[in-house]
Amino acid sequence: MNQTKILLVDDQPISLLYLKKTLSRLADMDITTCNDAKEALNLFPHEQWDLIVADYQMPGMNGLDFVRRFRQIQGSEETPILMVTASTDPNVKYQLLDLGIVDFLQKPADASEIIARARNLISLHKATVSLKNHNQELKKGVQEMTKVLAEREQESLIVLARAAESRDPQTGSHLLRMASYSKIIALALGLSEDEAEEIYLAAPMHDVGKIGIPDRILLKNGKLTSDEWLEMKRHTNYGYDILRSSATPILKLGGVIALNHHEAWNGSGYPNGKKGHEIPLCARIVAVADVFDALMSPRPYKEAWSLDEALNELTNISGVRLDSECVTAFMQSIDSVKQIMTNYVDV
Repeated sequence: MNQTKILLVDDQPISLLYLKKTLSRLADMDITTCNDAKEALNLFPHEQWDLIVADYQMPGMNGLDFVRRFRQIQGSEETPILMVTASTDPNVKYQLLDLGIVDFLQKPADASEIIARARNLISLHKATVSLKNHNQELKKGVQEMTKVLAEREQESLIVLARAAESRDPQTGSHLLRMASYSKIIALALGLSEDEAEEIYLAAPMHDVGKIGIPDRILLKNGKLTSDEWLEMKRHTNYGYDILRSSATPILKLGGVIALNHHEAWNGSGYPNGKKGHEIPLCARIVAVADVFDALMSPRPYKEAWSLDEALNELTNISGVRLDSECVTAFMQSIDSVKQIMTNYVDV
């Protein structure tokens, strides 16, 4: 098994020592340290990294300039970067997000949080690389290998989605259920088998942007403040930013779903207040599947609803929050819905 390669960039020797000692607790790590951002850039033509952890405030070249220069290097687009910063300026965070950074550590960083964030980003990166490799194999593969490779691609997509969802222990089999609900809605609406399968594969990535939401908000056991709720809603944009530049059509579709699955039929949703058919059909389909499974699942703040209660609620918000045609297609497929509920029970 190849070791996971991590690069640490920080001008403070004690910070480098702390980060290296902390991340060494993960298995099979090959960790390189560098105390100068300019020198770190010289390493990239010779090495490929699974994760870069960089400090924001460094002399000569700060973390923002370092990432900007790094992203100009061919082959750097998919390398995950974990930025360590003491800055609370939201403009800094937005600039970093524009450069493809989706996770941050606020100083002083706790060792457990460092390990959790690093593990998630590495898992997400390796799943993406795996998916890319599968697609390259598909182009070269012969006819008898197509089915096997397609199954591996599907598995990689599920791993990719689960890497983000792993921060939320309440999800259970949510991804498999809502993806399956989405497929039966698509088929009931008259979409082709291929189109429905694409939505099935992309649907689990609807909340991948939650990887950019701080744990203090995502895992808060209580009502969010207005500022926290504003930040939580940004997971739609974060998910789109993560997936939109992919060369893989399924991931691009996942980005469209991530951005639009909280838009509402009457225009009251977010992030852009789209309404009616302005909302992409794939997102309208996933919204019905996601809402239904959320109603049927227990959460720290509520009990699971009964099937009748959940179906009544779908009827109540049909034409308001949800596309009535998608709701009708779901209702017409209730036998398939019940079978999916039986196949994917939370344990």
